[in-house]
This record gives sequence, C-alpha cells and structure tokens, in this order.
Amino acid sequence: MIYADNAATTAMSEAAISRMTELIRDTYGNPSSLYSFGQKAKEVLEQAREDVAAVIGAEPREILFTSGGSEADNQAIISAARIGEKSGKKHIVSSAFEHHAVLHTLNKLAKEGFEITLLDVHEDGIIRPEEVDKSIRNDTCLVTIMYANNEIGTIQDIKAIGAVCKARGVLFHTDAVQAVGHLKIDVKEENIDLLSASAHKFHGPKGVGFLYARKGIRLTNLIEGGAQEKGKRAGTENVPGIAAMAAALKEAYAAIDVNTAHLVPIRDRIIAGLGEIPHSALNGDAASRLPGNINYCFEGIEGESLLLLLDDKGIAASSGSACTSGSLDPSHVLLAIGRVHDVAHGSLRLSIGEDITEEDADYIISSVKEVVEYLRGFSPVWRDLVAGKGSFIL
Repeated sequence: MIYADNAATTAMSEAAISRMTELIRDTYGNPSSLYSFGQKAKEVLEQAREDVAAVIGAEPREILFTSGGSEADNQAIISAARIGEKSGKKHIVSSAFEHHAVLHTLNKLAKEGFEITLLDVHEDGIIRPEEVDKSIRNDTCLVTIMYANNEIGTIQDIKAIGAVCKARGVLFHTDAVQAVGHLKIDVKEENIDLLSASAHKFHGPKGVGFLYARKGIRLTNLIEGGAQEKGKRAGTENVPGIAAMAAALKEAYAAIDVNTAHLVPIRDRIIAGLGEIPHSALNGDAASRLPGNINYCFEGIEGESLLLLLDDKGIAASSGSACTSGSLDPSHVLLAIGRVHDVAHGSLRLSIGEDITEEDADYIISSVKEVVEYLRGFSPVWRDLVAGKGSFIL
C-alpha cells in the first residue's frame, strides 16, 4: 500500500510512540498537583513547551497547548476579534481558500457584526502581500492568512504579509497546520503574532496541537473551568500526547533539509508524469508548494471514482481536505483559484511522505493514467467533449 494522504494525517513516528507510551505507563500524575507524581508530570509538560517554542523561535510562555489546529484557529481569531472590538475595530481580512476552521469562525463573527474581507486567490494559489496591504483599513483588527494551503499546498509569503501587518499595526494570524514540521518557521523573524499547529500533521498523535500567541496578546478563553495553561484553557493537560507532539516536532524539524531534498525531486517527477495526461492541470504554483504536495484536475471524470479505483490499486489519496470528505460539493479551494465546478469535481490530491520511493512514484503515475483513461472510457461528458459537442476547459 502506498500512503499518499499525509496532508490528512501522518503515521506517528517511533519517537512519538515511545515517548507517549512511556508517559502513559510511568508519568500519570496530574500536572496541577503539588505532590511529586504531579510535579514530575509538570516538568514533562514544561519541557515539551520549551521544545515546541524552540522549533518556531518563540518563548515557552507564548505556547498554549490545544486539542489541535481547529481549536487553535478558533481561539486565535476570536481573541483578536475581541481585542479589536474593545477599540471599535471590527474588520477582519482573510482569503477565500482558508481552512474551514478559519472560514466558519469568520462566518460566526460576521453574524455578530464583524465585517469580513476575503481576498481573491490568484490562479497560482498565492496571496499577494500588496493586496493584503490594500485591504487593511483603519478599523481592521486582524489579518489571518494560512501558511501553506491544505489542498493545493501553495506556500504564502508569510514574512512579507507579516511585515505589512506590523507596519499597519494589525494583528497577524497564520494557520500553519500544514507547514509546521515541514518548513522552517521563525515567528519573530516573520512577524507572526498568532500561529496554529496540529501534531498529527508531523507524525505526532491526533487530538493535540498548539497555539503560539505573542506575549502581550490577551487570549479569550474558549473553555472555562480551571487554571490550566495560565488560565486560558481549562482542563487537565494531555501530558503524554503533548510530550509525544514535542518529540515528533523536534525530530521533524531536525530532518527538514533531508526530507525536502528527498521529496521535492519525487514530487516533481509525479507532477511531470501526471502532466502527460491530456486535458489535465496542476493546481497551484509548481515551485512554491509544500515538498510533498501534488494536486491535479482531470477533465471529464469524477474524483470519488478516481479515489476508489486508486484504492483498489493500493494507493491511498484524496480529492481535497479530509475535513470535508463527506461533502458532494467541489472544493472551495479549487473554486477560489478559478477552476469551474465540472473540472473541480475531478481533482486528486497526493501528499507523499518521507518513505516514498521513485518506484512508488512511477507506480502512482502509471496507475493514475490507467484509471483516468478507464473512467473517461465510459464518461458521457468525456464522449461529448471528444465528439465536439462541448469545449475542453483544460
């Protein structure tokens, strides 16, 4: 089986598994307790905080542990909104292809009277910093732009966007769920005020993540009931999961250069191979994308059938975000970059991992070619296009 859906979730690393099981067995104390069992757990918790902070250039006190990226996104955006609201600033800038954890939170705030500006996304999947600058108003309280897109993998110029926000005196949040552990990030150098991350995207456990909040930013509580996490997130901390996340992140960060050097040539090999399929198109910029991301549209087919047939061939892939896998609607990300509905329905996302080989890549290419040809063979839409009863889009 070739697992090519790492953007949805990754396998836990041996380092993370070992750390987690060790703590489940031996360090089961409540970190809020004063006796030795509890204080041992507290030491583990704070060491994990230091380790996570060091990877992104933050201070330990700026790291808040969460249940994952969605919670971190919610808390970051709502906190910035409440800060702005106090001074009469109720305008937020974001983009049309953000993760739904961001977009749905913005929709919620819109119902409370906040004005939301969603920037259009260019066909290459890149947000222009100058367009962010033009969208900022005197009443803007937050800009939230994702670091790397979860579907098409395009990487934004976060440092430039952060510099714009800093110059304009506006808080800047980035959903970095797909980037952390795969790209080198320095929150200070890149002028990031708030950042969200999730452990299971970089070989850590599910249900654990973190929010970076620059010191001085007052966070709004989403969960009440206790003094954990400096009173900003009630509930006994998941010490084994948090420590496992830290172990996975340290390991991923140490291997970024090696993994990138391995993945990029294989990614580009697959991109080139799939580009040989007639009436297909790569989604997003070919170069400014995550090392393991390949996203294609194939005209005249339906993505779900493509995924099922690839699964029969031993290839696990997706057509978009795992968070919307039950939806029959085409990807909002692909629509945002200008793909029409019919084409967006025929999409394929391959997110390869560090264990991929050139042989795996060649098998993926040949399998996708075979399945696309097969599906087009009995597609009435494809037959009409070939017969000239319609016009090709790709």
